[in-house]
Amino acid sequence: MPESLHGTPFGAWAHRPKRPAEWEALAARHAVAELDFKVPVGYKKAAGVVVREPDGRVWIVAPSNAFAGYQATFPKGTMEGMSAQATALVEAFEESGLQVRLLSHLVDVKRSQSYTRYYLAERIGGHPADMGWESQAVMLVPKPSLPQVLNSANDLPIIDALKKA
Repeated sequence: MPESLHGTPFGAWAHRPKRPAEWEALAARHAVAELDFKVPVGYKKAAGVVVREPDGRVWIVAPSNAFAGYQATFPKGTMEGMSAQATALVEAFEESGLQVRLLSHLVDVKRSQSYTRYYLAERIGGHPADMGWESQAVMLVPKPSLPQVLNSANDLPIIDALKKA
């Protein structure tokens, strides 16, 4: 693992938020403009991130034990009392170990049980070795290779949105 990539060092996020209110405060400091998040009846609200490096490569995670059939996917999770933007920041850290800054709303996607709002983000710190138990690997993938690495049709609308971003 290199010490840095594109001038951004890798290292433990020493003073990361611990409580929901701290994640919300972090999200508010760099809030991105977005439309109302309207979730169809019967779906759980979720949020996730597509973390892109300056060279166009994208960080993805391999869920532990291929949870829900995913060999690889983007960090995401259900919104449990937090805003979509705060949830996206939490999921980025918990699943990839990365500290990110949200750049923009990317796309809303209907998945099997959730309706997920995805944000485009950039890495500003953290280290993949700090991923949580939900992931067994973190990968940096060239954007053209995403269709071959991601195994779920649920990720195709995200790949399409990323091409346009």
